[in-house]
Amino acid sequence: MSDSFLRLAAWSRLQMPRTQRALQQLPDLHGVRMAMSMHLDIKMLPLVEGLREKGAELYITTCNPTTVRNDVVDAMRDCGAEVNAWKDMPMSAYQAAIQQALAWEPTHLSEMGADFTYEIQQQQRQVPNIIASLEATGSGVNRLQGILPTYPIFNWDDLPVKEGLHNRHMVGLTTWHAFFNTTRLSLHEKKVLIVGYGTVGQGLADSARAYGGQIMVAEADPARRVQAAYDGWLTGSVEELAPLADVICTATGAHHVLPWSVLQQLKDGCFLLNSGHRQDEIEHEALDACPHETALPLVEGYTLPSGHKVYLIANGAMANLTAGEGDSLNAFDVTLAVMTTGIGHIVGEGSRASAGVYLLPQKVWQPAL
Repeated sequence: MSDSFLRLAAWSRLQMPRTQRALQQLPDLHGVRMAMSMHLDIKMLPLVEGLREKGAELYITTCNPTTVRNDVVDAMRDCGAEVNAWKDMPMSAYQAAIQQALAWEPTHLSEMGADFTYEIQQQQRQVPNIIASLEATGSGVNRLQGILPTYPIFNWDDLPVKEGLHNRHMVGLTTWHAFFNTTRLSLHEKKVLIVGYGTVGQGLADSARAYGGQIMVAEADPARRVQAAYDGWLTGSVEELAPLADVICTATGAHHVLPWSVLQQLKDGCFLLNSGHRQDEIEHEALDACPHETALPLVEGYTLPSGHKVYLIANGAMANLTAGEGDSLNAFDVTLAVMTTGIGHIVGEGSRASAGVYLLPQKVWQPAL
């Protein structure tokens, strides 16, 4: 590992005091075998180091191959974790890593996207050793709908501290930072369409307006669409609004919310990016059949059948982590401290809960603040 990486790792630990305190308060973790699916960037390293120091055995893979930092993988391996992930690993290798994690016979799961649990349910696998699990994302929680797990799963995505800080503020802010850095453009004089108006979409809209954009919102849910209108944004369907936009950002966690039928109608010079958990929110596979060339690093220009050119950032992957560095260290310190307390819960009191999906109790996470 380079000196610059080691300095950054040391700086990250120093700037995340809440996480360090939460780690110190964890019980002894010898005997815990935890499979973890998460973004593998520098901010997750203090957690992995702390869990290993407490004695936990760790099997780690990513929740999104595009956000993996290979130097972070190396550092996690150096502290004794088993890590099966690399930058842009193919989907076949990613699925194999999920299956290998379950074959490793974990006692606990910590997930971002519910891939382990979904694999268990889809394949009707028997993994009898799993005691309890954590889920960190809205898309993961949505995948759990209708699933009857054989162990308790604690949802911490819907906690007010995560919705209100990470989802509501940091994702939007850092997404636009990534847009500025990759394109060398601002949002001034640009019509910006946000697709999806959950907490991430709300933060994207507010941040884009603060940076000079003219905001439109496409939202399928009627209640959220009314909320967007009351927040002052022009609302409508993605089919109505996308042809008007200069910049489109998706934030739903759903499949092909910006489909090829809509992409063909875009104006010349439109920019496309995604801040949701899924890489396929934009139907970029259809774009790949169009003539295209790299305009800038992480910015690919596609010529549509109409003759218009559109620009896709980071191949439709999560822009703030693929084309940027994600949350600030101080903001993510709150998020990671809450996650750490959640791990303490599933190896302690939460391990005795009945099978089902629960919100992580306030008494667990509030002391981390």
